[in-house]
Amino acid sequence: MTIWDPLHECMHREDLEQLQLEKLQAALNRVYKSVTHYRRIFTERNIIPEDIQSLADLTHLPFTTREDLRGNYPYGMFAVPLREVVRIHSSSGTTTKPIVVGYTKNDIRTWSNLAARFMTAAGVTRDDLVQISFLYGLYTGAFGIHYGAEAIGASVIPMGTGNTEKQVLIMHDYRSTVLVCTPSYALVLADFMERHGMNARGLTLRVGLFGGEPWSEEMREEIEDRLAITATDNYGVSEIMGPGIAGECLCKNGLHLFEDAFLPEIINPGTGQVLPPGSVGELVLTTLSREAFPLIRYRTGDLTRLDYSPCDCGRTLVRMQKPQGRSDDMLIIKGVNVFPSQIADVLFGLSEEPLPHQIVIRRQGIQDGLEIRIEVTERIFALELQQQRELLDLMKRKIRSVIGIEATLRLVEPGSLSRTDSTAVPVLDQR
Repeated sequence: MTIWDPLHECMHREDLEQLQLEKLQAALNRVYKSVTHYRRIFTERNIIPEDIQSLADLTHLPFTTREDLRGNYPYGMFAVPLREVVRIHSSSGTTTKPIVVGYTKNDIRTWSNLAARFMTAAGVTRDDLVQISFLYGLYTGAFGIHYGAEAIGASVIPMGTGNTEKQVLIMHDYRSTVLVCTPSYALVLADFMERHGMNARGLTLRVGLFGGEPWSEEMREEIEDRLAITATDNYGVSEIMGPGIAGECLCKNGLHLFEDAFLPEIINPGTGQVLPPGSVGELVLTTLSREAFPLIRYRTGDLTRLDYSPCDCGRTLVRMQKPQGRSDDMLIIKGVNVFPSQIADVLFGLSEEPLPHQIVIRRQGIQDGLEIRIEVTERIFALELQQQRELLDLMKRKIRSVIGIEATLRLVEPGSLSRTDSTAVPVLDQR
């Protein structure tokens, strides 16, 4: 399998950790010198960068949160003067102040290289024609993959989002070989082609790079079957570096996290305690190469686990599991950690369509009870009663196997959960 940067992607663990420590110490000196927020934190804890002599010593430092970033709006977390910043991205900030992120010229080069890594791992080459159907603008998604494709030497079609008819026209006429979009939009494209009698196997598409939202293995299989492509996942955090933090290789057995650029930890989201390898918890990242916007122990809020076992592709980098949900969405039911996204993935995988649903938690005597209300869609309504019962039974068994506890499933009338004026909330905790 082709590897973009064998030097850093195939390092021995001892050499990698030594490189991480050197980069970490440089990053700590940078933020201590240039970022008031971090200098204050170091001073409050009576710590200087030289006190961090091992990777394990990183736990002496506090976490960085989104609230810290918003509290330093707009440029308080920048480690360089604005004259050295060549690019600014930000979050939407629809309900709060946006998070503003800066990039130096070297940050852009690093980003391009990291994106090229996961794209190469997914099978993209200089002979490809990459159609990018992500949003261009203040968001980071489109630009990272755009840079990565150009670094590889591939041709880029910066299509942007929307206009499905034109997307398909360009895909067909320009002979795109790589599709970049959210997994849900890939299915929108498949639906459009099927409605208009087009066979996706008549296109030249061969690779799909999908991200920006959670998606299941069942969804991957559907995309691959309907678009006749190989579909891979990638991971980015706009506050850190958009796409380019991690990505799947063609083994599709976890996302290789680029540890020479990001130092990962897994913590218990409730206590902040660092968990041992293989544990599921919240991903925390420290940037090792960022110049304009370095972050120390940033809590991503994404729940995953890290796998340090060897990968058949030859890369020695740790692999992160697809994020299982958000730490701020976690529910504890009968002592079990349950994430609404797990239930949504099961329902989608078995129904082949997004199902409006509501999770209801009640106290039944001394125990918790879990009920999932599912709105009757046209597809479910068309089933015979016996088929509906069989579908609900299958959903019930699958949900139990995924979350580990029993749930009661109940169908509710069409429109009761999905209409725009509905007062239903996704999770109703009545305990």
